[in-house]
Amino acid sequence: MTPSSGASRDGGDDRFVTGSHDLPIPPALAEFFKHGWADTNVSPPPLPAAVYAAKRRAAVSARFPGERLVVPAGGLKVRSNDCDYAFRPHTAFAHLTGETATEAVPEAVLVLEPTPSGHEAVLFTHPRSPRDGSALGAQFYRDRRHGELWVGRRRTLAETEDAFGLAAADLETLQSRLGGGVPTRVVRDVDPAVDAMVGPHADDGADRELHAALAELRLVKDEWEAAQLAAAVGHTITGFTDVVAELPYASRLARGERWVEGVFNRRARLEGNGPGYETIAAAGAHACVLHWIRNDGPVPEGSLLLLDAGVEVDSFYTADITRTLPVGGRFTDAQRRVYDLVYAAQEAGIAAVRPGARFRDFHQAAMRVIAEGLDDWGLLPGGAEAALDPESGLYRRYTLCSSGHMLGMDVHDCAKARAETYLDGVLEAGQVLTVEPGLYLQPDDLTLPEELRGIGVRIEDDLLVTEDGAVNLSASLPRRADEIETWMAGLTG
Repeated sequence: MTPSSGASRDGGDDRFVTGSHDLPIPPALAEFFKHGWADTNVSPPPLPAAVYAAKRRAAVSARFPGERLVVPAGGLKVRSNDCDYAFRPHTAFAHLTGETATEAVPEAVLVLEPTPSGHEAVLFTHPRSPRDGSALGAQFYRDRRHGELWVGRRRTLAETEDAFGLAAADLETLQSRLGGGVPTRVVRDVDPAVDAMVGPHADDGADRELHAALAELRLVKDEWEAAQLAAAVGHTITGFTDVVAELPYASRLARGERWVEGVFNRRARLEGNGPGYETIAAAGAHACVLHWIRNDGPVPEGSLLLLDAGVEVDSFYTADITRTLPVGGRFTDAQRRVYDLVYAAQEAGIAAVRPGARFRDFHQAAMRVIAEGLDDWGLLPGGAEAALDPESGLYRRYTLCSSGHMLGMDVHDCAKARAETYLDGVLEAGQVLTVEPGLYLQPDDLTLPEELRGIGVRIEDDLLVTEDGAVNLSASLPRRADEIETWMAGLTG
């Protein structure tokens, strides 16, 4: 753990305010820091997504002519005391700028300023600190949150313009640029300082409309986005392979779930920005908890491991894949019975994904298979058809949640989109979504035969809708029970 710098953002000594244990900076040391630095400014190439981000901004500009649009990246979030979580910019900001995880700057703000011909895009950011005798010039070695020697180099304003292909300005000038009586919309609740600068609206529906529009802009992926998602899926498949190879060791640990999580997350950090969401490594009855992220249990041989994980690449696009694996390499009869029903449900769901289908169709197709299977097991009073009636839904005791969602820069992407464009909408070529039915047979559910209690199974894949159907981006990761057993045997011996 690095020490605190013991200095305030303006370079002043605040040891006694913060309680820092660090030493003050004597004048002689401050003077020494002013001299002897090489010129390391560069002319970076455009960001890989810059040309696509410009097209996205043009679409937003056409949607809101004559209005100023303010999209903050957001700031750092405190983990504890003076330690922050790793910074990830707001999705709308990253989508409209092409920013990547390796150089994202906290508190940056994209402003689309209206012009007679559309909008001018200006990126307000903390520029690289000068290394001179000014108070600001001391930031590079004194400010632990923004200083270059503490958190890494930032771009200069000129470098920012080269990288993003748009105008850049010092964040300190943002307040003065938000006046003038121009109608303004802002993505709120991302940066409180920006919300305060813009001020409240008489009709906050205007801001909600902007947020929805930015989410809907991500519903259909362009070719670059589809390639990023395919890359994320590929790295995720490698991460699953890593986990299977280490299951024999994990099965000997008291907290084997933590080992599984660590193995996958290591791959995610190596290949991308990290996991796209908290990894679910749920063994045994833990698999019956939909979002089990404590991952503090064992992974005993003979149990099932439900691994729900995804690599987020540096462009922030994430995969979302689930496999349920027999820890010893072979399903028991009861486990296979549950697994095969979920597999059949997923097959039905995948078959329903095509352009022109309703978004809800694949879920309903999967749930029909689930309900009929549960009825065959004698678990649904009144039968499958009665249970599928929305006024009943009895089958949901054993499956509970929806069977998929849009996927992109957020694992649950486009969540602010209007229902008529998403949940009640129609699938289009270029959309990417998950299909992930599951059965979660609780260990204390007395309606179940004893041999089925505590079995949780989910199978999840990432699908790209095409002009004539869909492509399963994660198809190379085994899904059928026999395929999984063969695959695991080859990795664990």
